[in-house]
Amino acid sequence: MRLSRPIYEAIPYIYMTIGLAAVATSFLWRVPGWSDLLAAFGMIAVVIGLVLVLKRRDYRIQKRRYGAAFDDDD
Repeated sequence: MRLSRPIYEAIPYIYMTIGLAAVATSFLWRVPGWSDLLAAFGMIAVVIGLVLVLKRRDYRIQKRRYGAAFDDDD
C-alpha cells in the first residue's frame, strides 16, 4: 500500500503529536494506573516518531552521498 507523499511525510510528526498529547493528558488526568499507562504510551509514541524522522534523514543523506548504487543490493 502506498501513501501519498504529504501523508507519508507527516506520519512521524503525527506520532509525536499524539505522544505529547498523551503525556500532557497523563499529567492533567490523575487517575491511578491509567495516568502511568498513558504517560508510557505517550513516551513510546514520541520515541517512535523521532526514530522515524532520524532514520529517514539518515537514509536520504546516504542516498545523496552514494546515489543509486546505495539501493542496489544485488
